[in-house]
Amino acid sequence: MDRSAPRPQGRYLPAKRHRDLIFVSGMTPREDGQLLHVGKVAPDAPVETYRQAVELAAGNALRAARSQLFDGEQIVSVLNLTVYVNAPEGYTLHSKIADFASSFLEKYTNDGISSRAAVGVSSLPRDATVEVSMIATANHVVPEAVSE
Repeated sequence: MDRSAPRPQGRYLPAKRHRDLIFVSGMTPREDGQLLHVGKVAPDAPVETYRQAVELAAGNALRAARSQLFDGEQIVSVLNLTVYVNAPEGYTLHSKIADFASSFLEKYTNDGISSRAAVGVSSLPRDATVEVSMIATANHVVPEAVSE
């Protein structure tokens, strides 16, 4: 996966590091600067409809986190994940949609799933369907000892 951070859509940093903690700004489902999934989730649509949007946003969050790594480091853990869902009033399947982000990120860390909030909102920037932010930890990769 690419280590370059997605280009910010405003006056903010995609990610900021403090020691081993990496705080990632909200990432939407953009590819090459183009927002690919817009509008509210449809209450009658299967949640699977939104997998691609969530995975793209989560992938952008991971790229932003990786942009803060030094040589020889990796993302060890996603400590906290927040998934915002652009949902109509009365929608209740936010956590099912957020599960796609948890599953996606779990494949790229050594530490399993994270704590998480799935939040339904009435709108998101540029009418994005979802937005993902997270806090991750970085750790230096120690090569295994070579036995003689």
